[in-house]
Amino acid sequence: MKSIGKLISSIVVSLLAGGTGSIFTVANIPGWYEHLQKSPLNPPNWVFGPVWTTLYILMGIALYLVWVAPGKKRAKQLAYGAFFAQLLLNVLWSVVFFGMHSLWGGAAVIGCLFLAAAITAILFKTFSRPAAWLFAPYIAWICFATYLNVSVAVLN
Repeated sequence: MKSIGKLISSIVVSLLAGGTGSIFTVANIPGWYEHLQKSPLNPPNWVFGPVWTTLYILMGIALYLVWVAPGKKRAKQLAYGAFFAQLLLNVLWSVVFFGMHSLWGGAAVIGCLFLAAAITAILFKTFSRPAAWLFAPYIAWICFATYLNVSVAVLN
């Protein structure tokens, strides 16, 4: 039962970050975002919600796997620090890109997010290979989102 609580807590923490970021995103889609020039590869807006929800759930499961894995406290603290840093950068991207309407600022933040997510995956691998692999779709999506962000910045 204790393990189920840890799993739920881990997923909720990740989803809360997504919910926080969406406050800045959803309010700016009609109006500002819809009038920007976008890449031909830009998916329809309805795709982003389910994709991000899935990615946040996978991140939460990865956090749980590290939490319950054996390991040295100091090494785990470093992995948790990286996890929460990338989660903060994830929210910050929404604030900068959507909230502040800073296209190039968003590109800078998402570059940092990519690095933080990659470092998190590497640190998570120390405790759980599946946890590291659960970050693979997230990192792939960040790469695609970087392309979308830069495309919008260049086109506008």
